[in-house]
Amino acid sequence: MNDFRFTMISAGFEHGGNVTHRHLDGHPQLLVYPFESQLGNRQFNDFLASVERVQYRYPEFPEGLSADELYEQMIDEELKTFLRKRNGSKFKDADLIMEEAKRKEYFTNFLGEAPFLRKQVIEAFFKATFLAWENYYMKPQEDMVHVGYSPAIGIDARRMIKDFPNMKIIHIIRNPFSAYRDTKRRPFPQSLDRYLITWNIYHSTVEMYEKLYPQNVKIFRYEDLVSDKKSFMQNVAEFIGVEFHESMLYPSWNGKEIKELIAPWGTVLKSTEDYNRGIIEELSKEEKFQIAVGTKALAKHFGYNEISYLSELYAK
Repeated sequence: MNDFRFTMISAGFEHGGNVTHRHLDGHPQLLVYPFESQLGNRQFNDFLASVERVQYRYPEFPEGLSADELYEQMIDEELKTFLRKRNGSKFKDADLIMEEAKRKEYFTNFLGEAPFLRKQVIEAFFKATFLAWENYYMKPQEDMVHVGYSPAIGIDARRMIKDFPNMKIIHIIRNPFSAYRDTKRRPFPQSLDRYLITWNIYHSTVEMYEKLYPQNVKIFRYEDLVSDKKSFMQNVAEFIGVEFHESMLYPSWNGKEIKELIAPWGTVLKSTEDYNRGIIEELSKEEKFQIAVGTKALAKHFGYNEISYLSELYAK
């Protein structure tokens, strides 16, 4: 298998990971996965298993599996649901033409002869997807960067870098007031206590990996995206190792600009500073107090106490 250029976007829930993913979609050097890249499977279980669902973790594979079995191991719920039961997918109206049988055939061909290494499985998973995507807006080339997104996968940075020493992990952090307000849109939202604990775990863990692997891991604040998209995306492009492109300034799907709400790709509905600031006022006084107390130390580390519309919340 050839040199594989690989970038994963990581984030907490409603932190703007999907938003960032969509902003990279139209870049001519990037092959951006259509939905969440849920690589995880049920074979991996560690001390963080109670914190995050298995589909959002980096997988482990038992020895001796066939290519077909390996394909099924990865949960990949959003794309597999779309391909197998489109009417049951929240993306049912997305303009995506793909036959799963062809995707599996490409996957098998990329793997070649057993035994299979995990990194081979991940590479085949991404490459097969874009070869099978019949109406993708450009033709995949060998030197392009495959870009995936999976919430919280940054906590598995060490395991991913072991497989792909040159990969890039972009981790998005968002202020917990706006993020928690957006997560309440979910039909089964987390309790505030759990949300605050996981907010601290995700970002402190990835911050550790950023210090250990500075060439591979970088944390970006969502607030910088919505306040100055061009500067933010120039920094992202430099980190990935591609040229900045104007398409990075707006969300898109399959190369076409998304002009309305970003849903169903994410619960963060708009990538604007007014939206990010305004929804904080939809929280109760007690919720604001709990969030400020629960995140103050880490929030100050990331400079959230210096942002105008957050400084007063952290001053109390």
